[in-house]
Amino acid sequence: MSEREPGTRDRASFGMIASGALLALIMVVGAVVYFTRDGGSEVDNAPPPAQAAGGTGFAEPEVDLLGRRVDIPNNPAGQPLAQQPGTQRTAADPDWLNGAPEGTTKPHGWQRVYGASVPFSTSDGPSRIEDGLAVGYARTPQGAALAAAQITYRLNARPADRDLYVTQLRVSTAQLAAYDSALSGERLPKQQPEKVTRYFVASDAFRIDDFAEDLAIVRLASRGPVIDGKQLYAAMRMIVVWDAGDWRLKPSTTANTQTEYVETLAGWTTW
Repeated sequence: MSEREPGTRDRASFGMIASGALLALIMVVGAVVYFTRDGGSEVDNAPPPAQAAGGTGFAEPEVDLLGRRVDIPNNPAGQPLAQQPGTQRTAADPDWLNGAPEGTTKPHGWQRVYGASVPFSTSDGPSRIEDGLAVGYARTPQGAALAAAQITYRLNARPADRDLYVTQLRVSTAQLAAYDSALSGERLPKQQPEKVTRYFVASDAFRIDDFAEDLAIVRLASRGPVIDGKQLYAAMRMIVVWDAGDWRLKPSTTANTQTEYVETLAGWTTW
């Protein structure tokens, strides 16, 4: 039996885990379970990965499990990029719904925030960090997609971040009560350990299924398993609403219908 190359097990495991389990971690009624590489579940309040307590700028970039660059901000909450005037699309543009935000393919466009890789653009936000939260998204399809990715991955990395939950999600009274119950029962980790967040890598593409000024339906596609020689992608459907001057995530109450496999990214927008 030949030995596997370093990282092969991680990459194979990524295909099994990120394809469904990690993408299904949206807070629905406040209960969060995350999956280890071996398929078990646990709650772990381990400290976050080593990172500077604040400041600006970046440490040396790293490479994720799929061999892609990810930048490490000195502020663990992330480093917003300068927004370039005139780069946002308008409804008159032919690629209004399927154009990619500017800057995500350049250095600092994907940053490791609390262990998770999240996108930052120079056109559609987030434009600033307030109280540790990324805010200031454009009221565009691109801004909606950025907000969906940022909020989802940040919450999965730090499920017990109540400020994020009550500020950047729009939940029902019952959902909030269930969340607070899980918090008081210490069932939510303050920070996912590195053995979990290493799988929170950049999504491959997004798709806007519907868009209006007050609501957007966004899907994120992430690389999943290879079955019968065919690369599959796990597509997670999310709803974001425009409220109080920014996009907020509205968790679905039907978690079992949120994620599906797709065989191609044709018709999707790569970051």
